[in-house]
Amino acid sequence: MKPKDICILKQRLSIPQKIAIVIHYNPDGDAIGSALALKMFFQQNGHQVEILSPNDFPSYLSWMPQSEEIHIATKDLNSCRRFIEQANMIFCLDFNAFNRVGLLEPLLSEAKTFKVLIDHHIDPMPYFDIFYSDSTNTSSTCELIYHFIAEKMDGFCYITKSMAECLYVGIITDTGSLSYSCNNPSTYSVVSALVAHKIDCEQIHRLVYDTFSESRIRLLGYCLSQRLHIKEEYATSFIFLTKKDLQDFHYQQGDTEGIVNYGLSIKTIRFTAFFTERDDRIRISFRSKGNFDVNSFARKHFNGGGHKNASGGNSYEDMPTTIAKFETLLTQYQQELLAPWD
Repeated sequence: MKPKDICILKQRLSIPQKIAIVIHYNPDGDAIGSALALKMFFQQNGHQVEILSPNDFPSYLSWMPQSEEIHIATKDLNSCRRFIEQANMIFCLDFNAFNRVGLLEPLLSEAKTFKVLIDHHIDPMPYFDIFYSDSTNTSSTCELIYHFIAEKMDGFCYITKSMAECLYVGIITDTGSLSYSCNNPSTYSVVSALVAHKIDCEQIHRLVYDTFSESRIRLLGYCLSQRLHIKEEYATSFIFLTKKDLQDFHYQQGDTEGIVNYGLSIKTIRFTAFFTERDDRIRISFRSKGNFDVNSFARKHFNGGGHKNASGGNSYEDMPTTIAKFETLLTQYQQELLAPWD
């Protein structure tokens, strides 16, 4: 963030503001954690703050402090519209393009309000007034929020135990409990600072990872036993779920979180995809090891993007057609996928 931008924000935030914090569709731990921590910081400084989410978040995040106050557009779009219209400032967290906010996209696009982006995805769109974006040196938006509060806004003294819990959730969920996207020493410095606030890391891990329903576990078993496909000639795997599959296993928001990573846990697999059928599209998650760039793959072929080793995309064709397209595309990348890597 440029020094002049810090000055602009400090000046604006020196008087009470009405602030809307907007997060992305299908919010995860990083989106929820960053939004909650930033809200608590602003509240301590006398601002009126509302968090707006396009749709509901997974139940395993419902224990997080103030999560019950998040406004869900699919449940009450009128309230979200009112908050955006009344806001003096809008903070956009954990996304870099308006098409990532579902029902809120037209409201956000039309709003002339001063907008601030805090995000860790590459190639942010240019329609924000201030950018705090770092896609290469940070694990998560929560890590950026820590630096924003503690350093950019000189607000280290405002960080509470509840804020630290929220930020810790974002970091561990966006790094698979520090198993990927975590090679920067700064990430561990931030984690250390959060742990110093006496948060219970073991309890947080249990709340996030050990509260699944029986149907979610059975869905995972079904994915691995019936829906996992291996393409050894391309060092690739994929899993797919139809709407009927989701119905049969009583799908709830968040039940498919992390399933994509199982395909990548196989020693010989370098690239994996997870296809989920929704009402209006096939949602696809991509993961990779080494230098294979799934962000580029998703952007080029599936209207998506994200990070080098973790990205998402969409297909507006049916499941068989989408999978056939994916398998055909693999032939173009065979040499790259089978090349030696460290």
